[in-house]
Amino acid sequence: MYSFYIETFGCQMNEKDSEIMEQLMRKNNYLPAEDMKTADIIIINTCSIRAKAEQKVYSLLGSLRCRKKENSIFLIAVAGCVAQQEGRKMISRMPHVDLVIGPQSIYNLPDLLSKAEKSKKSIVETGLSPDFNIPLILPDPGNGAGHKRFVNIMQGCNNFCTYCIVPYTRGRESSREVGDILAEVRHLVDHGVKEVTLLGQNVNSYGNDRSADRHTSFPELLRQVAKVKGLKRLRFTTSHPKDLSPALIGCFREFDNLCPHFHLPVQSGSNAVLKRMNRKYTIEAYLEKVAGLREAQPDIALTTDLIVGFPGETEKDFLATMELLETVRYHSAFSFMYSSRPPALSCRYNDNVEKEEKSRRLNLLQRRQKEITLERNKEYVGRTMEVMVEGPSRNREGASGRTGSNHIVNFPCSQVPGPGKMLQVKITRACFNTLQGQIIS
Repeated sequence: MYSFYIETFGCQMNEKDSEIMEQLMRKNNYLPAEDMKTADIIIINTCSIRAKAEQKVYSLLGSLRCRKKENSIFLIAVAGCVAQQEGRKMISRMPHVDLVIGPQSIYNLPDLLSKAEKSKKSIVETGLSPDFNIPLILPDPGNGAGHKRFVNIMQGCNNFCTYCIVPYTRGRESSREVGDILAEVRHLVDHGVKEVTLLGQNVNSYGNDRSADRHTSFPELLRQVAKVKGLKRLRFTTSHPKDLSPALIGCFREFDNLCPHFHLPVQSGSNAVLKRMNRKYTIEAYLEKVAGLREAQPDIALTTDLIVGFPGETEKDFLATMELLETVRYHSAFSFMYSSRPPALSCRYNDNVEKEEKSRRLNLLQRRQKEITLERNKEYVGRTMEVMVEGPSRNREGASGRTGSNHIVNFPCSQVPGPGKMLQVKITRACFNTLQGQIIS
């Protein structure tokens, strides 16, 4: 009986895909290994959004070359977006890889591994079907976090932002059946899960790929999921600003279990850059939606994604992004230097910003956002907030949990409560990345 180990790079979508692959492997009598060194099969689930993530994948594959020479039974599989993007080029570069599979092929992983083992030849499965539907696989309650889980609601993207390769690696948008999503959520809640996060590349466009007679909008789906009995917290990610509707904003008034946290990637504060990115909204329209969210839920915590140094970005464009930070005052932001990701359209732009200048801009942005994050965190001091316990704090001197606004709170306790326990905690101190508090009840 073979053992396997899954190494996951990237986002929450990849975490969910790895959970599915692990469940399929267990179902087919493969045993999980404690670490990579003892596994008979290594599955690398990859992300290609950033060049650095792709480089890490190839570095890991290179380190496994000698082990493959020493043990021909040892199997290496690469899944995810880098696998989809590279396809047979990965085999040419890393001939010791046995299996390359894209996101739509992970559901056939055990069969493909068996085929690769028997044939002794590398197999590549990276087809993208326009008719693909995520199959219903009810999660194993005993494998994974018992208090919170991810649930896919769709896969792919139709937006073709000029810097992004998701439409090329995940395909076009494909929405899951409402009944399958609700069945998975009810299954999780029935087995003790208290928090569910709905996942998609652009959850706001859920259902738009369906015919009129089968169409269910994302706000309508959200309402049905929020009403599942026993679900304490509901989250979702990621949202495209152009598809953020008044109906979705209204959901924050309607449901107490919809967490007051919204990740709304803006990417740039400059309309000129947004146009070149093909984002299909202006900063003025974006700010109107921010105002709508804060009117509907005054306690909402807003987070975002930002890219600096996009081709053609001038100093004036960059300063517009800095001005946006002051206007919105995000609770936190993921920020990156632009990197070329073929075959995305921006790779053809020839007015690239010098690396040194991109680095300067990123440092300025991150430094200011760090200051704003601390200032926002200080606003919680003195407040009592509901915290869901996640486990021991990093320093092992107490417990750690999350608020509905997605803030990490560390607090002292003589015995760490079980994950999922809901506590009232008074915030006593703000740090750059966390809050500290005392249990009230």
